[in-house]
Amino acid sequence: MCVGFFIALLDIQIVSASLKDIGGGLSASPDEVASVQTSYLIAEIIVIPMSGFLARVMSTRWLFCVSAAGFTAASLLCGWAWDIESMIAFRALQGFLGGSMIPTVFTTAFAFFPGRKMVVAAATIGALSSLAPTLGPTIGGWITDHYSWHWLFFVNLVPGLFVAIVVPRMVRIDEPEPALIRSADWLGIALMGVFLGCLEYTLEEGPRWNWMEDPTIRATAWTSGLAGLGFLWRSLSYAQPIVDLTALKSRNFALGCFFSFVTGIGIFATIYLTPLFLGRVRGFSALQIGLAVFSTGVFQVMAIPVYAVLARRVDLRWLMMFGLGLFGLSMWSFTPITHEWGWHELLWPQAMRGFAQQFAVAPTVTLTLGGLAPHKLKLASGLFNLMRNLGGAIGIAACATILNDRTNLHFLRIAEHLNAANPAMTTLLQRSQARNAALFVGDPAHAHATSLRQLWSLAFREAQTMTYADAFVVITACFALATALVPLMRKVAPPTGPVTEAH
Repeated sequence: MCVGFFIALLDIQIVSASLKDIGGGLSASPDEVASVQTSYLIAEIIVIPMSGFLARVMSTRWLFCVSAAGFTAASLLCGWAWDIESMIAFRALQGFLGGSMIPTVFTTAFAFFPGRKMVVAAATIGALSSLAPTLGPTIGGWITDHYSWHWLFFVNLVPGLFVAIVVPRMVRIDEPEPALIRSADWLGIALMGVFLGCLEYTLEEGPRWNWMEDPTIRATAWTSGLAGLGFLWRSLSYAQPIVDLTALKSRNFALGCFFSFVTGIGIFATIYLTPLFLGRVRGFSALQIGLAVFSTGVFQVMAIPVYAVLARRVDLRWLMMFGLGLFGLSMWSFTPITHEWGWHELLWPQAMRGFAQQFAVAPTVTLTLGGLAPHKLKLASGLFNLMRNLGGAIGIAACATILNDRTNLHFLRIAEHLNAANPAMTTLLQRSQARNAALFVGDPAHAHATSLRQLWSLAFREAQTMTYADAFVVITACFALATALVPLMRKVAPPTGPVTEAH
């Protein structure tokens, strides 16, 4: 099940470093190719909170089997896509069919690993949940550089088929209840789909279209808000809601959802910012970007045995506080960023982030889900996982807005100092004009214009770099708040017997 879980999460970011190649192969504009990632996220974020209900109707093993088989078939179709429209449709199908594999693993772990065994299980699942999106750009860049973008999707075929065949034979922990379909909250499902789908679209596309100034973004934002209010009312008033919001009455679960949300911001926003910086400012290729961010995954893997040992001896709340605090510190260590930063300068901040991810995610899983009553576990797990993806979506949208707005601000501030009274600028411009005059002999106007364009490029590059530092400051503040709230969590004693009623 962890294999399916890993590839479903990996595919969120596996295309991020290769969007330019996909756009070139399908003759798509940058705006169109961005929807390749957006469509997957929209579909996945809709199905994740539905997974608890679907697992009860179909049983865990058959839901996972159908999810893995559908994900594999959709991956094949993505690799065969003939234009950008077909790619967007198949990516949405891939996200919707594969999304149920993510929360199902969390609830199944509590059934398979009772008592103290849950520590190791949570460490493994927590590592995979943050490692997969972290490694996505690295694996995607390597595949695109050595083969072609089509293999970003074809690599899912063998593990997907393996999971679809093996899981039904090995995972026998509950029985299907098809009668639940008759009492399903179809109105709640529809409201939730509209709410999350429109919200995800607004968050993904809003920064590119200047938010509420665009009529489509304005319409989807209002639709999401109204549908969200309707979904909240329906979930609290219906006898068998699609998502169990009453689980939020548990202090640990409510705080755990918030910590999952903040961790999602940190993981996904950093995965968004780092490749973007390396591509736009440094001009790195997809493979170079992948190799530059690879160190995060290495240090997270190194943290797994350390966490497993400490989790048996130290209160999980303090391990989580350490993880969230170190994550925030790693974000702060990105703030001195300059246009010269490459893999060497990124190594230490990314190493801290990789180590911190293990200590931030794994104890959150145990403390959040471990204290719930077994009959609430399935439906609550979908909400818990939704918060991580929602945090990622909001974090990426916020960072994209910061990059857009603050770049203009920094550029204008830099431009204020680029005048005749600035001796450094005057000297630089004179040297540039002298070089360009040798290239454009007899055309001094062209040489002068070229020098001004080069000066503009330098100023814009520095403005961009300063903006990335601003984004990391905001993420640091989120983790500082989360770290301060950890002491409010209650200690959770591991269950003494198998959690059979959870399914």
